[in-house]
Amino acid sequence: MADTGGVAADQLRAFVERIERLEEEKKAISDDVKDVYGEAKAMGFDVKILRQVVRLRKQEPHEREEQEAILDLYMHALGMIAQGGAEE
Repeated sequence: MADTGGVAADQLRAFVERIERLEEEKKAISDDVKDVYGEAKAMGFDVKILRQVVRLRKQEPHEREEQEAILDLYMHALGMIAQGGAEE
């Protein structure tokens, strides 16, 4: 292992190459996810809503319930939802 100015060049190169390989894999996976959303859209699914569902499924149930309660509170405060729960 070459040592240049206190830096182990071989070890540094190995880290950089690993990072580059992982970045390539990440890009490939990102492209695959984009393709799946495209397929879903072609089948008539709403991609924006699918993204929300995926995001919500990542949350713990109590986190999701807390966010829904706060959203409901804000919507009531803005008059977007009537007191009885029906939209105006």
